[in-house]
Amino acid sequence: MQAEDGEVYECRAKGIFRKEKIKPLPGDNVEMSVVQDEEKPAGNVDAILPRKNVLIRPAVANVDQALVIFAAASPKPNLNLLDRFLISMEQQHIPVVICFNKADLSTEEELAVLKETYRGSGCEVHILSVAQKDGIEEIQTLLDGKTTVVAGPSGVGKSSLTNLLQPHIQMEVGEVSRKIERGRHTTRHTELICLRKNTYFLDTPGFSSLYLQGIVYEDLWRYFPEFVKYEPYCRFQGCLHLSEPDCAVKEALEKGEISRSRYENYALLAEELRHAKKY
Repeated sequence: MQAEDGEVYECRAKGIFRKEKIKPLPGDNVEMSVVQDEEKPAGNVDAILPRKNVLIRPAVANVDQALVIFAAASPKPNLNLLDRFLISMEQQHIPVVICFNKADLSTEEELAVLKETYRGSGCEVHILSVAQKDGIEEIQTLLDGKTTVVAGPSGVGKSSLTNLLQPHIQMEVGEVSRKIERGRHTTRHTELICLRKNTYFLDTPGFSSLYLQGIVYEDLWRYFPEFVKYEPYCRFQGCLHLSEPDCAVKEALEKGEISRSRYENYALLAEELRHAKKY
């Protein structure tokens, strides 16, 4: 835990937190007391200060933005998983920056499709190549003065990017399995890293699945910003943009004004929530 003076202390949480069923999270602001330790600075966490937000997956607190990293290739990006993550962040009103890494392994056409797919998502989209150190300065600027949680599947370059952003802590870097095109987990816990004054970076374990929670089936479309501007022109109030006639969202889809990938993922997720609602 880093104190205001910049010193890092190894801290323990008091037993009262267990009784109150409160668990300190990476990103928490706390009150602490220093205890004597001859080998290294140590302390106790006495109180957890009020949180401005809390994420369940990854389990962190007090973040200003999320940097979600997917590979443009190797492994092929799972856009359904990405859309699930965007919905999860939208629930918490946390801005998201989408980064597609491994641009050096993709064609210009493939990268253009990815950028166009998320053009109306309400998120900034950045293309980078950690291997070639392209686009890293842009990311440094985006992080400045903020607490950022970085997330994404394994094998997309999260740890490699972390190693580029700061030289002090070197994260283990994994490889992508050639057989299943899936990354091997290298980050096993969430770590809060201080890049510079007032700039923090939360490196988190990779994820391969994400379930939507706390979303009403009828409200799912509201988490797709590109749908919202067309909704008032639908024939029926409360249109779900699925099977209804005279739906302005579906008309925009046919005109190419809404990404087909995003719409298809919306339809899949809507069916998932509708089915879950029955039970």
